[in-house]
Amino acid sequence: MPVPPTSGRLQWTDVPPPLRARLEDTLDAPVTGTATPAGGFGHQLAAALTLADGRRVFVKAAPDDDPLTAANVHEAAVLDVLPPGAPAPDLLGVHRAAGWTAIVIAHLDGPHPDLSPASGDTEQTWALLDKLTSSPAPAPYAAAVSTMLSTAAALHGWDELLPDPPADLAPTARTHLPQLAELEASWPALAHGDRVVHGDLRADNMVHDQARGVTFVDWAHATTGPACIDAASLAPQLILAGHTPADIARLLRDHPATASSPDTTTAFLAALTGHWHHNARKPAPPGAPGLRAYQHRAAGAGLALLIHRLS
Repeated sequence: MPVPPTSGRLQWTDVPPPLRARLEDTLDAPVTGTATPAGGFGHQLAAALTLADGRRVFVKAAPDDDPLTAANVHEAAVLDVLPPGAPAPDLLGVHRAAGWTAIVIAHLDGPHPDLSPASGDTEQTWALLDKLTSSPAPAPYAAAVSTMLSTAAALHGWDELLPDPPADLAPTARTHLPQLAELEASWPALAHGDRVVHGDLRADNMVHDQARGVTFVDWAHATTGPACIDAASLAPQLILAGHTPADIARLLRDHPATASSPDTTTAFLAALTGHWHHNARKPAPPGAPGLRAYQHRAAGAGLALLIHRLS
C-alpha cells in the first residue's frame, strides 16, 4: 500500500494502469484532465476526471488494503439506496483491478456552498436536513448501513480533559468542565435512532450544483441515528462561517430535526465538542495536515454554542 502523502492526496497517476484502463474502458473515453477539489482530510484519490468527449465524473480510489477503501465501498452502497430526492449525487459504478478499488460518482458542477449569514445556501441546507430526517430511513438504506458501526456514539473528550485540564484550555471550558463531561456521558444512551445520518456534514462535504442546488457529498460515514446529528454537527460550521452563537442556538431550538429532542441535541454537541477539544491537541495523522487546525477552530465554535444552550 502506498504511504499516505504527508500533504494532499493520491493523484490519478498513482492509480495502477490496469485500473485506469478499466475506468476509461467503462467510461468509453480516455481521461484528459484531473482536478482535486480543496477541502477534506483523506489521502485517497478524490478527483474530478475530464474525459476526451467533454464529460466529467468524480472518482475515489485507493488500494484494497487501505482503510479508506472500505469507507468508499460503504459510500457506494449508501448512494445506491438513499431515498428518492435525497441531496446526494448518483452512483455510476464500482470497479476493481490490480488490488485497487474505485467508485465512480456523477460529477457535480459548482463550488462549496456559502454558509455565511447573507447567503441563501444556509436556508436551503436546513430545508434539506428537515426533508431528509422527517421520516424513518427506508429499509434498503437501513440494511446497507447496518454493518457500519456508528462513530458518533463513541464521541468523547471532556472525560479525558477533566482529571488534568490542559493549561491552554479556554476559561469557559474550564469553568463548565464537570457539566460538559456529565452531558457527554449521557450521549451514548441517546445515540440510537432510525433517521438517515450523513455523519460528516461540513461545507466542504457539500456542493452547490448549478442544476440541483446544495447537494451533500462524501457519504462514507452514513448510518442511522437521531434526527439531530447532522443539524447539530453543522451548527458550529455556521458559526465559523460568520453566524453568531446566539442565532444558531435559536435555529437549533426551532428546527424540526433538533427541536423535538433538545436533550439529545445538547448531549451530542457536548460529545462532539469534547472530541474536538481533546483531539485537536494530538499530533496530525499522516495525510491530513489540516485536521488538527480545523478541530481547534470547530472546538471553539462548538463550545460557544454549548454555553448559549446551557445559559
